[in-house]
Amino acid sequence: MSILAIHPGAYYHIETLEAPRYAHHFDLLVRPEDLASVDLAEHAVVFIPCRTPADRLAPHAAQLRAYLDQGGTIVSTGETNWEVFLPGIAFTPQPTNWWWWLTPGADLGVRIAAPGHTLFNRLGQEDLTWHLHGWFDPPDGVDVLAVNGEGKPILYVDEVTTPGRMIITSLDPCFHHGSHFMPATTRFLDSFLPWMREELDGARTK
Repeated sequence: MSILAIHPGAYYHIETLEAPRYAHHFDLLVRPEDLASVDLAEHAVVFIPCRTPADRLAPHAAQLRAYLDQGGTIVSTGETNWEVFLPGIAFTPQPTNWWWWLTPGADLGVRIAAPGHTLFNRLGQEDLTWHLHGWFDPPDGVDVLAVNGEGKPILYVDEVTTPGRMIITSLDPCFHHGSHFMPATTRFLDSFLPWMREELDGARTK
């Protein structure tokens, strides 16, 4: 199997998906407009990076749902208006405090909620902490991996909405890594993308 990444084409997508640091984690890059020409069933994972314009994926919502209904895995990161093209998403945005870390002793409140999950063999709490854009109200039965200071989910795995799997986060590592702003986001991707390759793609090749 393999990993397909949606490539909307912004500078931060180019840096994340094409530059040597991470390019080897993706087997196929596809513009949103070309998604209909691809057989998603050939891919173990569909990766949707930060700030993918929802209007470019909305025409493909039925195709994405069919892929999930066939047992596929979709990973989608922050600021993408997921509810336009994915099922079961309920998101509440919040004002973003970009400079909280300038206050001595400040704590953004992000916490790992499932320390036993395999992702956290690689990823530390500090690698999830840069700022917040909002939280989710996911369906009962999802696996919540990380929460904000009020205990609201910001990263979760949904295997209840469809026969497939959705890994959804409000964190936006691709944008900040590609903008060379917020070192924690690069640390996040340094751990998350190898985990995605080994645990999500690899699991389907055994």
